[in-house]
Amino acid sequence: MSKPGSPLMEVRDLSVAMRSESGVRPILNTIDLTVMPRSVLGIIGESGSGKTVLSRALVNWIKPPLAITSGSVRYGGRDLLALPEEEMAALRGREIAYIGANPTSALDPTVPVGHQILEKLRAVAPQLSRQDARKRIIDTLDAVRIPSPAKRFDEYPFQFSGGMMQRALIVDALVSNPKLLIADNITQPLDVTVAAQILRLLRDLQKDFDTAVVFISSALGIVSEIADDMIVLDRGHIVERQPVNALLEKPEHGYTRELIAKVPKIWTGAAEPPAPSAQNVVLDVRDVEKTYEVRDRNAIFAHRKVQAVRGVSFTVRRGENFGIIGESGCGKSTLSRLLSCLEAPNRGQILFEDRDIATLRGKDLLALRRRFQLLLQDPYNAIAAHSSIGRTIAEPLLIHGLVPRREIRKRVSAVMSEVGLSPSLYDQLPVGLSAGQRQRVNIARALVLEPELLILDETLSALDQVEQAKLLDLFETLQARRGITYVYISHDLAMVRRVCARIAVMYLGRVVELSDNETLFASSSHPYTRALLSAVPTVEEKPYKTETYLLEGEPPDPIDIPPGCSFRTRCPFAFDRCAREDPRLTLLSDGSLSACHLEGSGLPAVDIAGLQPVATVAQTRPVAP
Repeated sequence: MSKPGSPLMEVRDLSVAMRSESGVRPILNTIDLTVMPRSVLGIIGESGSGKTVLSRALVNWIKPPLAITSGSVRYGGRDLLALPEEEMAALRGREIAYIGANPTSALDPTVPVGHQILEKLRAVAPQLSRQDARKRIIDTLDAVRIPSPAKRFDEYPFQFSGGMMQRALIVDALVSNPKLLIADNITQPLDVTVAAQILRLLRDLQKDFDTAVVFISSALGIVSEIADDMIVLDRGHIVERQPVNALLEKPEHGYTRELIAKVPKIWTGAAEPPAPSAQNVVLDVRDVEKTYEVRDRNAIFAHRKVQAVRGVSFTVRRGENFGIIGESGCGKSTLSRLLSCLEAPNRGQILFEDRDIATLRGKDLLALRRRFQLLLQDPYNAIAAHSSIGRTIAEPLLIHGLVPRREIRKRVSAVMSEVGLSPSLYDQLPVGLSAGQRQRVNIARALVLEPELLILDETLSALDQVEQAKLLDLFETLQARRGITYVYISHDLAMVRRVCARIAVMYLGRVVELSDNETLFASSSHPYTRALLSAVPTVEEKPYKTETYLLEGEPPDPIDIPPGCSFRTRCPFAFDRCAREDPRLTLLSDGSLSACHLEGSGLPAVDIAGLQPVATVAQTRPVAP
């Protein structure tokens, strides 16, 4: 047990390497760090810097072909790296907890969430009865703000949203009152409001449970909002360590300055997004609705309707970057399937160059699919592991029969070069490719058909900010060269700020605000949009204050949408009329559209001009407790 004021964990001279037939490749080099009780240590670095390997080394969870080659990890007077596996396994879960980046695959889908946590708790605390263990878990579920915790205890993982699943994993980690929590990139798969809730929740729980946290992320803005001290990791080396405020104000290492410079600017010094190359409409969405029938678990042979998309309308001009943003579950992905003609709407029309795509069949539909492509989020599952990279990219050419087989390799190699992939990878399998390289394979597979419209459904959300920036530069180059129109569907507002000329904001299946980029970020007229903007992780000062706008909880069930304004149950400015009348999109004086009874006039004023530049924001940050 550590004494008051003494370190909880000390890492000295830790090195990890990968051993293979070709030799030994270092992954981590002579890592030294200290974790103090009740503190939050942030670790920041790009993909490939060794963050996840370090997080696993801290709990002695390194497996072949990786191996620890030197160093010690001392906790409670013992070197964890020298402990027998039985003793180490006893520490994991009891005193040291670990949360990974993928909440959806962390639990058994066939067992209720609460029951899985209960079995873990009784394994580490066998003295607890099942009744006492169940009560502790339900109390902790309530502490992490999961609604109706007693009911959720008996629900399965598929019934949890991504945000609630991450909260459940926090419960799984904290229910045994650990002294140290390792959180590895836990906010990357989450939308901005849920990520902001998780950060605030971790800070509260860290104090309530007297737990120290090692918080690891590739997003500097996120780490800076929760950590007391920060370590910067570059290619397996610690290049800088400072208190967060000092590091943001006066970074000492060139790599740290480079990381800070790469954090997207949203309000101070944000670049103007590209304007559309033409005014003619290429995509016209008219009052589109999509409803799914699901089985009613409370009645036999009965069904209920999920209102996934409700009366969505907008237009996209040729050569434009059009953004669609919103929380998980707002209908963005359903809309992407409708726009790409994977599903047909129950009502309304989607016109591509004045042709209703839902009415096309056979050869007409196949010919249309050449002209627009859908790029999905997961860079791993979107590529067949058993197929070569060249064969994967060539598949659309084979399906459409566009070029003779003898010319396919030449066409594919040219596209690979265009997206930054070496043609030498043509005959190789995708194993070993990074996430960014895999996403380039997906892009090349879409571009080989020379499409006019690309629909990007969270295409970059699995990548760190550096890889995102590289691919956004690629998209910009391709747009200038080919005149491609993009529809960006994302919860990443910093990315949308950089690239999209106009943006639609969705909530519970409906567009609640539609505006040009500058108007939306500088003077949003809908409280939901302001809530999203208040949660953006950034090192800038925010004009939309988290304490005023940050949302709690989840959106209403799309099966039981409340009467009146569907956002009123979470809106800090709701009044009597919001419960009676459902607001419709209204044209405002600045040319934007907003579905709010306040119409912007009843919201707090926004002072963008008074914001401080990034370099001086750290001086105004409150010191973490």
